[in-house]
Amino acid sequence: MAFVPMYILILGFTIVIDYLAGIYIEKCEGQKRKTLLIISLFTNIGVLFFFKYFNFVSLNISKLFEDSNYGGPAPYLTVLLPIGLSFHTFQAMSYTIEVYRGNQKAERHFGIYSLYVMFYPQLVAGPIERPQNLLHQFYIDHKFDEKLMTSGLRLMAWGLFKKVVIADRLAIVVNQIFDAPEKHTSLNLIVAVFYFSFQIYCDFSGYSDMAIGAARTMGFKLMKNFDAPYQSKSISEFWQKWHISLSTWFKDYLYIPMGGNRVNVPRWYLNLFIVFLLSGLWHGANWTFVAWGVLHGLYLIFETITKKARKRIADILDIGKVNILSVIFTFALVTFAWIFFRAQNIDIAVYIVKKVVLGIPEAVAQLLHGKLDLINLGGSWSSLIVSFALICFLEVIEFLKKRFHLIKRFEESPATIRWGTYYILVLVILTMGVFNQSQFIYFRF
Repeated sequence: MAFVPMYILILGFTIVIDYLAGIYIEKCEGQKRKTLLIISLFTNIGVLFFFKYFNFVSLNISKLFEDSNYGGPAPYLTVLLPIGLSFHTFQAMSYTIEVYRGNQKAERHFGIYSLYVMFYPQLVAGPIERPQNLLHQFYIDHKFDEKLMTSGLRLMAWGLFKKVVIADRLAIVVNQIFDAPEKHTSLNLIVAVFYFSFQIYCDFSGYSDMAIGAARTMGFKLMKNFDAPYQSKSISEFWQKWHISLSTWFKDYLYIPMGGNRVNVPRWYLNLFIVFLLSGLWHGANWTFVAWGVLHGLYLIFETITKKARKRIADILDIGKVNILSVIFTFALVTFAWIFFRAQNIDIAVYIVKKVVLGIPEAVAQLLHGKLDLINLGGSWSSLIVSFALICFLEVIEFLKKRFHLIKRFEESPATIRWGTYYILVLVILTMGVFNQSQFIYFRF
């Protein structure tokens, strides 16, 4: 509404349709239930298509026929994409699907259902909640809870640290290089690709932390959306830890209904491929996102095909328990795919890939000789060192959180340690934060 006040009608329209659909799906039987579900799903997908994909489809159809005598110029809509449209659309669809499956009772209170779709902490960038987790919480009389308030504020501060101190600091270098890759060396591009991996992670997980923390201060529990994904030992593990609410959404509502891994092997691989193709398309109407999704689909298929062979090789070389090698290899694959996610178009992505791949030997040689030639990166060597140190600090904290139950130990520590840490965190945010009013990356989705 801040950008286009009339856009509240989009939410109002889909809320009314899904609210009524849920009630009548619960009342009806047989084919009527399926028809009502289809109407609900097509309404949500139709709104999503109109605002997010119409121009993309129109332009691509136009290109197919541009050398023929068919048709004229492609129709083009000059409309703004409503912020977070994909998130609340998927959350709304999960409601009607769960009612149809009998896992959730239809919500009769129109205000409560509207609140489920428009719950402000996670409205524009998730986590994408399920009705079973969130709807019943709106009926609970939430009273002030000092423990939840402290925990929520602490999580919000950590999310803000990841966003303004790490993500937005890295964005300065990433934006400069990705906006004009032809002006930069291979080594610069390698740094930018590496930085973007952590920029998007800190940006998105930072928002999730703030959303979960804000809800927690009011007594609401939202699902975990990230779980140290860059410490994963495989691509399949990565997708169990990255954007968990979206990954499980596709798994429950697309992958399993298509047969999952309960079908013959070729069909199983096709199911994986389709899910990640659509996951890429969910992120945006651009072939770069499609390529990103396709890459991850191919990664998973390759991982599945070679699972036994890789285990045999690891046993022969006696490296099966050296997890760091698997972590590094997985991170390299994920980082490579991020090139397509961040590039403005496929041509630029391919150019960056070529320059990065060809520049790896040179970068390794410079690293071994201690003569890294980093120029025109928009910052001094000290700022680059600080950025790298922040990335290392983040990964160490995430490692300690899982391995040594860091949060629990911190909560049990003396008040002087806890409050001293809070003051230091706030001071670091105020002194090292980059406050340039940059949006969260996932607002555009």
